[in-house]
Amino acid sequence: MARGKLRIYLGAAPGVGKTYAMLSEAHRRVERGTDCVVAFVEHHDRPRTEVMLHGLEQVPRRELEHRGSVFTEMDVDAVLERAPAVALVDELAHTNVPGSRNDKRWQDVEELLAAGIDVVSTVNIQHLESLGDVVESITGVRQRETVPDEVVRRADQIELVDMSPQALRRRMAHGNIYKSDKVDAALSNYFRPGNLTALRELALLWVADRVDEYLTEYRSEHRVSKIWGSRERIVVGLTGGPEGRTLIRRAARLAEKGAGGEVMAVYIARSDGLTSASPKELAVQRTLVEDLGGTFHHVVGDDIPASLLDFARGVNATQIVLGSSRRKTWQYVFGPGVGTTVARESGPDLDVHIVTHEEVAKGRGLPVARGARLGRSRIIWGWLVGVLGPVVLALLLNTMDLGLANDMLLFLTVTVAAALLGGLYPALASAAFGTLLLNYYYTPPLHRLTIADPKNIVAIAIFVGVAVSVASVVDLAARRTHQAARLRAESEILSFLAGSVLRGETSLEALLERVRETFSMESVALLERESDVDPWTCAGSVGPESSARPEDADVDMPVGDHMALALSGRVLPASDRRVLAAFAAQAAVVLDRQRLQHEAAQAKELAEGNRIRTALLAAVSHDLRTPLAGIKAAVSSLRSEDVEWSEEDRAELLEGIEDGADRLDHLVGNLLDMSRLQTGTVTPLIREIDLDEVVPMALGGVPEDSVELEIPESLPMVAVDAGLLERAVANLVENAVKYSPADERVLVSASAIADRVEVRVVDRGPGVPDEAKDRIFAPFQRYGDAPRGAGVGLGLAVARGFAEAMAGTLNAEDTPGGGLTMVLTLRAVDRRPDLATTPSGAERQVPC
Repeated sequence: MARGKLRIYLGAAPGVGKTYAMLSEAHRRVERGTDCVVAFVEHHDRPRTEVMLHGLEQVPRRELEHRGSVFTEMDVDAVLERAPAVALVDELAHTNVPGSRNDKRWQDVEELLAAGIDVVSTVNIQHLESLGDVVESITGVRQRETVPDEVVRRADQIELVDMSPQALRRRMAHGNIYKSDKVDAALSNYFRPGNLTALRELALLWVADRVDEYLTEYRSEHRVSKIWGSRERIVVGLTGGPEGRTLIRRAARLAEKGAGGEVMAVYIARSDGLTSASPKELAVQRTLVEDLGGTFHHVVGDDIPASLLDFARGVNATQIVLGSSRRKTWQYVFGPGVGTTVARESGPDLDVHIVTHEEVAKGRGLPVARGARLGRSRIIWGWLVGVLGPVVLALLLNTMDLGLANDMLLFLTVTVAAALLGGLYPALASAAFGTLLLNYYYTPPLHRLTIADPKNIVAIAIFVGVAVSVASVVDLAARRTHQAARLRAESEILSFLAGSVLRGETSLEALLERVRETFSMESVALLERESDVDPWTCAGSVGPESSARPEDADVDMPVGDHMALALSGRVLPASDRRVLAAFAAQAAVVLDRQRLQHEAAQAKELAEGNRIRTALLAAVSHDLRTPLAGIKAAVSSLRSEDVEWSEEDRAELLEGIEDGADRLDHLVGNLLDMSRLQTGTVTPLIREIDLDEVVPMALGGVPEDSVELEIPESLPMVAVDAGLLERAVANLVENAVKYSPADERVLVSASAIADRVEVRVVDRGPGVPDEAKDRIFAPFQRYGDAPRGAGVGLGLAVARGFAEAMAGTLNAEDTPGGGLTMVLTLRAVDRRPDLATTPSGAERQVPC
């Protein structure tokens, strides 16, 4: 029996229309005469989805009892017995109730597919197992129900059901997804615009990757070598030379001109590992291409043009970017060059761009370290074997007669041993000395440095040639091995350095300490001076007794005209100065960055101080003067002897004095709180408390019946300072009441999400546009046409400052239906959930 086919409708979030699309497809198939049944579809009381079930045959569900409750699940046996052509199975990631045939619904689907039944199912992107951590970091909700990625990947068809976050939130607000009593909570939590946008991007990228995989698989199965320009893929050929940066930037500009352009930088290395490319430059180019959104690839191949073209065709590239050759004119006698060969063999479906650069025709040679690299002990042993070995061997061979051929092989063995130990020169000495001994003792006429038989002359010549060749190869291999080890160490150091530069993590002292450890120095200092005649000053140093002048150090590395890195301890070889130069340049950059950060911080403090002082003067000149003037006028009136005030008038004047004093107390309190926040003297006393102990106390400053309070008793405790929390909530509530209509009550609610608790203060006032939501938290800011007498604009600034002092956050959001919602997020210290809320519907008991 042939296996059934699986079709999946994939969505970014609940409510985008996956089930509706699946049912629409079922109606189309039924109209075409296909035997299609509903094995399990959950409409979640959504009227439009429920209507789509009419006219479709539904297989009765199986009822299961668990912990005193009855649940319904898909009856796999009934579906298998019915044996339809197509079965609709909703919510692929669903966990079955204990006692079911399988633990997961996708396992039920596997049984249906194995029985030859085609299945149409639905799943949300957040339920894919590999994306669980990503989704939790975005939404704060850990998905308990997941499906292995491989199950979805194996689907014969995946159709994305897409909807913009704005349209989905409108559907939610209209009641098309959840019931009206859950709309506000859903819009404020899981269905935030940021959450929906991130989930939508995950879904689009996941489907795009699957499409790319299908295309690659199809091209491989059908052996399609021709380029299909489904989207622009630009391959940049790198040589490790300095021109690579120019090529990468040019390729990035080409990719930006087309939708979905992709840059892929590739470096072709020889299979023997012998290369003159600069590891430092390759590391820089790798970082550059990744910063520009591309990828870096390292490919091994001896035929560079063929390897480059194979890579480009393998990734379905449409363009190749190469640099003009750095070879000099006379070097073209060895061949046409990589660029010319690639352009000639690329074919009509692959464009090749040859980009000019500053290194054209300057030569391809890069500095290669030379000199003895085998170590003193090995060289000494090589000379001993090369000089004494032939003598000892000759003494041994004089006691026996093995023949000239065997004698030569034994002398050749000694020469190879000398090459392995000491390199080229001991091997050459061994070959020369062995030749003389072979001629003197073993080639007629004996005991004379002449050779009578011409055949022996050829044999000795071959011996010398083989000995020299073997010695050269061994010596070259030893040098290359040392070079590879050294370049690897350099690349690791420079990779660390480049990473620290990108992250901006390394301080000057840490960088200098790294230099000291890398080069085994006693002390390292970064020296600078204003001009050529000024004395040197130390910008930073590590180690004891660092040098005060570059000329006093064992090693000095200039950095520009008036800065130098001074190292004391030992003299470095010239080959180490390349890495040291990179460290020196980075040290100068780190010093400049630290100074700029310090100056920026000082400038910010000065600007903030000036702004606050200016605003404070304005507040004192008007906002504090107004209640003072009212108090003074009321007191003067009461003290006047010319007027007889009635009891009612006196009470009204006294009430005005009391109101003015309250306003002064509130304004001065906010000013003092803001001053404490600005000077960093707010020290919260954090302890674990229940919100219902603090929030009601913060409502004393607002009129009765102006606030509706919803604080569930099941909320976890929060780690806060009770006094700071009370002041923060009081300021938020007063601000909300101030801007709310008289007939609308302010809602203060709290809910637990992941490891935090959110306190939401919801008003139905005029609201605040997105571009002003951050500005309203700045000190001395009023939004819109708020009257001057309404305060000095410190309430929200103080509330946010107190929230951040308690390791919390305070942000503003739009209230669904109009208004502004202040969201105060606090850290939860205890979780006591009784129910698990799934993003796909209402609360339900979790079977366990």
